[in-house]
Amino acid sequence: MKIRHPEKINTSDKLSPLKPNWLKIRFKSGDNINSVKEIVKKNKVHTVCEEANCPNLSECWSKKHATFMIMGDTCTRACTFCNVKTGKPNYLDPFEPERVATSVSELGLSHVVITSVNRDDLKDNGLSHFLNTLKAIRYQSPQTTIEILTPDFMKNSRAANLIGKSAPDVFNHNLETVPRLYNEVRPGARYFTSLKLLNDIKSYNPKIFTKSGLMVGLGESKDEIIQVMDDLRAADVDFLTIGQYLQPTIKHHAVIDYITPELFNVYRDIAISKGFLLVSSSPFTRSSYHADEDFLKLKMKRNYKYQ
Repeated sequence: MKIRHPEKINTSDKLSPLKPNWLKIRFKSGDNINSVKEIVKKNKVHTVCEEANCPNLSECWSKKHATFMIMGDTCTRACTFCNVKTGKPNYLDPFEPERVATSVSELGLSHVVITSVNRDDLKDNGLSHFLNTLKAIRYQSPQTTIEILTPDFMKNSRAANLIGKSAPDVFNHNLETVPRLYNEVRPGARYFTSLKLLNDIKSYNPKIFTKSGLMVGLGESKDEIIQVMDDLRAADVDFLTIGQYLQPTIKHHAVIDYITPELFNVYRDIAISKGFLLVSSSPFTRSSYHADEDFLKLKMKRNYKYQ
């Protein structure tokens, strides 16, 4: 039996404050949710919706939307915000890309998001597995558009070039938080490594939409968030998501602040003024939340921009 994050501690030495009214969730049920559960179970695939305890799971699954998590359910890093378990992963399953592609086909997805755990144990950080999954989906569902939400591929100097050639419709890599909090929140990652990956993807293939996300409420300041926006625009990132951090367990980093909906709107307006094609900023915003609708908005905004 695997234990979730036995080595993680509450790095802020504080318990999270009680959730405000605007963070109350209404859970949904229905046939679509059961259908998604059955397909996921039958094809033996993982979803980040379940593994990361996403607050939007019931809403997304009620619409038959799911975000698939490849390369197993065990991460080699121990980020203090994340509910995915940490440890020594199993060997890669070479048949997983086909099973994910089958799940996408059976769900009838017009747009799919594929993410993964970090696999620092692999020579290429798992990039080839990402690309094989992308190929399998395109073979089984050629009309489906694909968004990949990837780790930083820190050891793989060819990652940006190979991703550019494989041409996913959207490339997403989250900065997660401000540089000052990296050692505390995202140990093992490097802020400027992540920025460079986003910049290089766009340089290799300008047609790919690039996207990044931030959690707020971890103790960052408004000025720090604005500086991250500037850094992302310097890397020519198209789409920014900003959402409220929620503490998964008492062993994880505590919530320092619950950001008001009004401040989320301020962040959205500032980001739009800086030139992002699209900004999603709200308490429940997550990287793949409404990803299908947002992809259509991105295409429309790009077409309008260059008319």
